[in-house]
Amino acid sequence: MLTRTRMRGLADSRSPRSATVLELLFDIVYVFALARLAGRVADDLTIVRHTLLSEAGQTLLFFTAMWMIWSLNALLASTYDPRRVEIQVVLLATMFGTLVLAVSLPQAFGQRGMIFACTYVVIQLGRPLYLALALRGHPAQMFSFRVLAWHTVSGVFWISGGIDGGLGRGVLWSLALAVELVGAASHWPVPRIGRAPLANLVTVSEVHLAERYNQFFMIALAEVVLETGAAVSFPGFSTERTITLVAAFVATVSFWRIYFYHVGPGRQATGSAGGEGLQLSRWASYSLLLIVGGIICTAVGFGQVIEDSHPPIDWALVAIIFGGPVLFLIGRSYLERKYRSARRCWMLIVGALVLAVAALPSVLLPPVAVTAVAALILAGIAVADGRVHKRGAETNPTL
Repeated sequence: MLTRTRMRGLADSRSPRSATVLELLFDIVYVFALARLAGRVADDLTIVRHTLLSEAGQTLLFFTAMWMIWSLNALLASTYDPRRVEIQVVLLATMFGTLVLAVSLPQAFGQRGMIFACTYVVIQLGRPLYLALALRGHPAQMFSFRVLAWHTVSGVFWISGGIDGGLGRGVLWSLALAVELVGAASHWPVPRIGRAPLANLVTVSEVHLAERYNQFFMIALAEVVLETGAAVSFPGFSTERTITLVAAFVATVSFWRIYFYHVGPGRQATGSAGGEGLQLSRWASYSLLLIVGGIICTAVGFGQVIEDSHPPIDWALVAIIFGGPVLFLIGRSYLERKYRSARRCWMLIVGALVLAVAALPSVLLPPVAVTAVAALILAGIAVADGRVHKRGAETNPTL
């Protein structure tokens, strides 16, 4: 048991401006987890179409649950010093639990459902319980109790879904995740305990949190390279595969350029877009969910075309190839803080509309042409966004 002095020391600690190596180690598990999720999306595209929505719903549920764990841990390390042993214990325990979840993903709606549910509940209950003990005597302790209360309610649905099976499991787990999303969006309010945001109780380092977002974005971006590279490497190069590989590379560079160089409303166009320059909005974590989800969809879509480039193309594949960039652009446009006095930049929203319109006639094109069109439009959006903002001479913003 930690002494009272050390407990108060944790509450008084401050997160460093830069992420620690342990946090980067924590993200290694998510390289594997995102690859598993991408595999599920790819499997969803190969099943009978009348079950596509239900299978895609399961994948979305898992993706959101894994994102919830990562986002809460990023907030934790951006609030308290992750170099302290108390926080490192939480990160390492969560890291192992996340690995178990990722391993369980393929059969989470099958024989490994109880393993997934129990592991998830232990992670989500263990973190606030541990912090409530470590923050004894500090106002932030009540915030941990509030989070614990909400996760206790969601935990009942998680475990019930693990015991149940089939449709009942999907419904119960969806309710559990809805409870957590509502709790996070409303700052985990509990009667008689309070509903004040965490930032009102302790200092949250936005610089540190922005860097963690940037790092997670880069991990997601690697999925495009992994999916397309792996798809090409086994059968080897051909004209169709080479064109799609080039298109995937163009899309990757465009994602990078838009994410780091887009200037949010009310910001100076000559400032760095990374690290300190990324001024997160209240809904930034949800924006990151859309950004990463869009990148994963894009990676899977391009990978599927490389594996089977023969026409005709499937409507679901077109939706994935164009829908991924649309999700990314919407998420990026809402990532940064909004200023009422600033004129809103609509460039990314216009780009999303262009992609949506272009997707309609693309069902008539060969699969390779679809990837090329999507990549060219995305590159055009990146160029147009850069010209509108007229950034300074810097060419490589820091994390």
